[in-house]
Amino acid sequence: MGFEDNLEKGSSSKQARLYKMTLQKAVDMGEYDPKFLSTFAEWHTLSRHVQFQFIRTAIENRRKHLVVQYAEVNNMLDFSKKPHLADALRNIERQLKIIENDREKLFVEYSK
Repeated sequence: MGFEDNLEKGSSSKQARLYKMTLQKAVDMGEYDPKFLSTFAEWHTLSRHVQFQFIRTAIENRRKHLVVQYAEVNNMLDFSKKPHLADALRNIERQLKIIENDREKLFVEYSK
């Protein structure tokens, strides 16, 4: 009995509310793209400064998630016998670089 079973039986309005994405949840999960964040109605009611603070928080959350993910992969047992894990680490490193580049671009954009 899992999440899929609950969907098949029909979800109550209470269950539907549990899975609804909000602006704050998206930021907590590390979603920092202003285009995505603008899909939330609340986003358009915020001042540019507050929008930028949400973005900064989301970037930091995403960075923390990736650092934890990197540590988890790096600490897996028998790492030397699993070359595909090195690829995973390189992918995480690439994502961290992308985040840093995006962070710099967003600082420039929101400092205008």
